[in-house]
Amino acid sequence: MRRAVFPGTFDPITLGHVDIIKRALPLFDELIIAIGVNADKKTMFSLEERIRFIENTFQSELKIKVKSYSGLTAKFCIAEKAQFIVRGLRNTTDLNYEQPIAQTNYKMTKVESIFLICSPEVSNISSTIVRDVMRNDGDYSCLVPASVKKH
Repeated sequence: MRRAVFPGTFDPITLGHVDIIKRALPLFDELIIAIGVNADKKTMFSLEERIRFIENTFQSELKIKVKSYSGLTAKFCIAEKAQFIVRGLRNTTDLNYEQPIAQTNYKMTKVESIFLICSPEVSNISSTIVRDVMRNDGDYSCLVPASVKKH
C-alpha cells in the first residue's frame, strides 16, 4: 500500500491545501492529513476545529485519514507506515525551505518527499494570509473551503 502523509498546521485549511490534497490523491492508496501540534505555536483555531474543517471538506473521500501528531514528521511517518511525505510548493521560497528538510527526512528514515506545485490560481494563498484577513474582518470566502466559511 502506498501511504503518504501531508503534514501541516492547517490553521485553517485553505484552497491551496485542498488543491494539493486533490492532486495527491490519485498517487496514493491512502493520504494521511497530519495536523502538527506544537505547544509553542499559537493557533487561531483549536485542534478540534481544524480536524472538523478537514473532515467536513473531505467527508466523501475514503482514502483520506485525518490525524494529529507532535514531534518529527518523519517519525510520525514511520509510526504510520507511510513511505512518502507530500508537500505543496507555491514558489522558490517554499522550495528553498522544504529541500533541506526533505533531504534530512530521507537521510534519517528513508521516507521520500514528493513535491507538488500549487495551481496558479491558489499559489498566493497561505494560512497566514487567511488568518490576517479574518482578524481584520475581510472577505476570506475565496481563500478557504466551505467548511471554514461556516465558522
